[in-house]
Amino acid sequence: MNWTLEVVVVPVADVDRAKAFYAEQLRFDVDHDTTISEQLRVVQLTPRGSGCSIVVGKGVVDMPPGSVKGLQLVVSDVRAAHAELLARAVAVSDIQVFAEAGPRPYRDGDELNNVGFCYFSDPDGNGWAVQQISARGAAPAHGTTRRIPR
Repeated sequence: MNWTLEVVVVPVADVDRAKAFYAEQLRFDVDHDTTISEQLRVVQLTPRGSGCSIVVGKGVVDMPPGSVKGLQLVVSDVRAAHAELLARAVAVSDIQVFAEAGPRPYRDGDELNNVGFCYFSDPDGNGWAVQQISARGAAPAHGTTRRIPR
């Protein structure tokens, strides 16, 4: 049996502001925006090419706005993604490379597959990472864990 992660709820203070950020600046697809009552509104958005969506809304989760950290998007080219985010006025960190000695700034010519990252937050402070995975290696052996630094 497959167990697929399909939706992650992201707590926000202002649903319209969050919807505009995710739809207009990040260009997530708006799957639906449903108002069920004055206390319940659900907006589901999906990143292009993703099998997992996010939900922002009113009355959908009992977590403080901005409390979700470590959400991660995967792209084939983190440099291009970084440039797109900057062009869309998203406050994004510089690209970092995770090396054996720890994270360091990206330098021209660095290998970025699996180790190239940049970071941003939504208007409420929910934290996102963007990781480059341009080629996937073999799966780890059974019982082992491949750790990706954040």
